[in-house]
Amino acid sequence: MVSTGLLILRLVFGLTLAAHGSQKVFGWFDGPGLKGVRGMVQSMGFKPVPLWTFALGASELGGGILVALGLLTPMAALVVMATMITAIVTAHMSKGFFNSKGGIEFPMVVGAAMLSLAFTGPGNISLDHLFGIQLNELATVLALLAVVLLGTLAGLESRRLGRGTGQGAGQAA
Repeated sequence: MVSTGLLILRLVFGLTLAAHGSQKVFGWFDGPGLKGVRGMVQSMGFKPVPLWTFALGASELGGGILVALGLLTPMAALVVMATMITAIVTAHMSKGFFNSKGGIEFPMVVGAAMLSLAFTGPGNISLDHLFGIQLNELATVLALLAVVLLGTLAGLESRRLGRGTGQGAGQAA
């Protein structure tokens, strides 16, 4: 039963994230596509813009697909979690809690689900299990978490440095 529950969790969150990422990468589902995402990343002050545009699209689309498949699950889940932390700090925190006003509600729930999957692993109904990949040992998850959080801090620091060069950063809409 646990593996079935984890499969449902992975499919719902993973496919939702992949669809959300496809809006950014391909412009599907009325999304902005890469041009719009580049503009958003630039307006938020991330430098270099191409790197952080790629990271955003890859983490949501690629991370979502990997989570849904249960492949490299802790790594994929933590990368998505880092993206959600960054989104909370840069675009949602100032808007309060509820998603209806653009608040932290949705990215917080996604981030928490991803952190939970990183610690539990994907379950037996997954490609990780099929291929014998076991990344959910505590030491591995903690090391991945440290690397992912450093990446998050690097992204946030790039905004501060970008503002310091006179290339101002705007707020996300």
